Amino acid sequence: MRTLERGLLAVLAATTSVHALPAQSLNQNQRRQDTSAPYLNNLAQAAGKLWFGTAMDTTTAEPDDVDYMTVFNDTNIFGQVTPGNTMKWEFTEPTQNVFTFSEGEETIALAEATGKKVRCHNLVWSSELPSWVTDGSWTNETLLAAMETHIKTEIEYYGSGCWSWDVVNEALDSDGGLTSNVFSEIIGSAYVPLAFQYAYEAVQSLGEDIKLFYNDYSIEWAGTKNAAAIALVKEIQGWDGAHIDGIGFESHYSVSWGASQAQQEEAMASFTALGLQVHITELDVPCTAVPCTTDALTIQAQIYYDTISACMNTEDCTGMTVWDFDDKYSWIQPADYDGEGDPDLYYSDLTRHPAYTAVAEAIQGLDCSVC
Repeated sequence: MRTLERGLLAVLAATTSVHALPAQSLNQNQRRQDTSAPYLNNLAQAAGKLWFGTAMDTTTAEPDDVDYMTVFNDTNIFGQVTPGNTMKWEFTEPTQNVFTFSEGEETIALAEATGKKVRCHNLVWSSELPSWVTDGSWTNETLLAAMETHIKTEIEYYGSGCWSWDVVNEALDSDGGLTSNVFSEIIGSAYVPLAFQYAYEAVQSLGEDIKLFYNDYSIEWAGTKNAAAIALVKEIQGWDGAHIDGIGFESHYSVSWGASQAQQEEAMASFTALGLQVHITELDVPCTAVPCTTDALTIQAQIYYDTISACMNTEDCTGMTVWDFDDKYSWIQPADYDGEGDPDLYYSDLTRHPAYTAVAEAIQGLDCSVC
């Protein structure tokens, strides 16, 4: 069972400050928040999709940023949230069998306070693991036991607070081979279907309809990695006791490259043919230099437009999520990524990129006016 007292206190504080802040208290450094129409989540749901959503991270300053929270809390714009980091293994089980769920609780509480669904992310990944996992002296049996305990404890704790789980994240490398990590080295490729088996057993024990996803990058177009992901899904589907509901297309692009709408629709069809839902899970498109040039903003808008259009044209692509919406908090900052940045739908002053308009037009099936 979840206990959300801490998270609810944070939500009350955030929502009170957002809605009760008097206009005369705003100073010249106050960021502007554009919460005007068009409303992306409303448009997406009216078109038959589950949501248009965003990632956010309670370990950053985001929950205390009144301007950020004004936009985040507007369910007309965002109807779903993915915790960027706080449900990953190093945050939730930093010491073996010692679990800390408070940050994830806060994310769920923020979502529930504004009627958002939560895509919980993630249970098994090669990154953001605690040292006791990466440096442990494991056998096949002991690592499987640790993985099973972690997966089942986390799923059972958060329960119905999670609409879905990314059970395994990025099990494949860029060439389609199995990513080298402690799980693949000790257990082998079987760790992936076994993770889905353990997750499904936990969901069944709860009696909840929590969806189970595999999430990865560079599977958004036909190629070696896309083919490897299809084979991996088939392995999960053929594994006794395992279950998978959907595939997550991360969709991390750049103005220097991106899959076309036709390529993405073809890739989506290759997974929906297997009976899966498709979600766009981590969409962002950085410019190669900041500030973005006019040409770069046009290309950025086109890539957003093509990606959302592909989902809108695919019946079983049911949800669309950007990897945060505010350039200020993006994981892609110029100092860390050779000058790249400003990948999101909102600038750091919380005015909108042209890509926001492109997304709204894609959802409505309109021609792109800013591409």
